[in-house]
Amino acid sequence: MSLLAASHVLIRFVAEEDPTQTHSPILPEGAEILYGLIAFGVVAFLLIKFAIPAGKKAMAARTERIQKELDGARAALASATIESEQIRLAKGDIEGERARLLSDADAQAEAMIVDGRARLDQEVAELEAKAEADIAALAARSGDELRTDIAELASRATDRLVVEELDDATAQALVEQYIQNVGARR
Repeated sequence: MSLLAASHVLIRFVAEEDPTQTHSPILPEGAEILYGLIAFGVVAFLLIKFAIPAGKKAMAARTERIQKELDGARAALASATIESEQIRLAKGDIEGERARLLSDADAQAEAMIVDGRARLDQEVAELEAKAEADIAALAARSGDELRTDIAELASRATDRLVVEELDDATAQALVEQYIQNVGARR
């Protein structure tokens, strides 16, 4: 036998004794099939009992959340459409409202100007009347002061003239005459 044939014999011998090798290249051993079916049953039962209902709940909640978002988006779109129509309608009135406000402002300004002029005319008239009264009062006071000054100067001049021009006899006669006049009045 050749070396190649000997190696094939040895491989067959080792293969028959190797527990990792199966009798059939397609099917596993009987015990493996049994354990695999039991494990599959347990996993399938757990999936059916717990995972599938939880998955259904999660999918239903997700569907509901997405539906709420879609409904909210529709409502927001409808609200925005209504608001945009209102804004477009209001925009048309903006020019008219601006013109009305400007005309009102012009009318108010004109009324204020007329009122201001009337008040100024009245104040000017009052100030002129007050100035004329002040001028008249100053003139009267000046006249009174002038008369007082003239009377005082005349009195001084008279006293000086009397003192300088009168002699003692004439002064004595004047004092007695004054005393008689005062006595006669009583």
